[in-house]
Amino acid sequence: MTKKKVVVQEVGLRDGLQSIPQIMPTEAKKAWIDAAYNAGIRHIEVASFVPPRLLPQMADAEQVVAHALTLPELRVTALVPNLRGAENALKAGVHRVVAPISISEQHSLANVRKTPDAMIEEFQRMRELRDSESAWAQTTVVAGLSTVFGCPFQGYVPEQDVCRIVLKALDAGADVIALGDTTGHATPRHVGRLLQLLSSVIEGKVTSLHFHDTRGMALANTVVALDYGIREFDSSLAGLGGCPNAPGATGNVATEDLVYMLQSMGFETGIDLRRLVESRDILKRAVPDAPLYGYIAREGILDGSVPQQLSSHGVQS
Repeated sequence: MTKKKVVVQEVGLRDGLQSIPQIMPTEAKKAWIDAAYNAGIRHIEVASFVPPRLLPQMADAEQVVAHALTLPELRVTALVPNLRGAENALKAGVHRVVAPISISEQHSLANVRKTPDAMIEEFQRMRELRDSESAWAQTTVVAGLSTVFGCPFQGYVPEQDVCRIVLKALDAGADVIALGDTTGHATPRHVGRLLQLLSSVIEGKVTSLHFHDTRGMALANTVVALDYGIREFDSSLAGLGGCPNAPGATGNVATEDLVYMLQSMGFETGIDLRRLVESRDILKRAVPDAPLYGYIAREGILDGSVPQQLSSHGVQS
């Protein structure tokens, strides 16, 4: 019997590293990618294509992407905040480009210096650029919606605002929609309410969710999203990161905690949990001042809680 599969995308190399002052050496980033891959992770957001003067942590994006592309079956994703970034990412050969589109106007202006509607127009130009070259035809264009559940500047974000931007992103050519809880505002009831509303408006386009654990709600929110059929989730090793343009937005959900929960629920992730926890040593050495989180790394894997057949890549029962 084939188990229910959930994709876990490691985003620490982008979302995690952009949020700390230390700059991880390129060779350490490559080692992190290799360790994640050897633990069974097959989806990694490896970089953001932005000017180095704005985000020096991402100055080596092309080198990091080139290394990631050498690993068979690894889906390589990059964040692209504008058309120039999208062009550079496409030329680098990434499999997916994600454009950050804030629902909140105040956050959008702080993050990308554009209103949400202006960012939608930029996103449409990215889609047109993707379509302009046959070599890029297989590259997925993702509308990565942020501040979906709340904003540090305006607080609550109305669901109708989310629906409006979702529909505009689809009209602009989004292949898929990813929902981001940028500031850790989401609660289980809010997640369920929004996914129920979106399912009545569109079907099959919202494919992934990105939860922050700022208020300890990330795993509970994930369970609700699973009930609504979501099968792809972002996470960051050791809970590294946040959002530099969203005050108080600390703590991506820790990859190891997410994998532990999913596997204990009977989902197949293809990830070896013990190898994943061991890979935290790379962070300890490369960015020793960065705070690392995660319950599983602290308390250990409880024997019998994670089915053995789900703890290594590619094994099914």
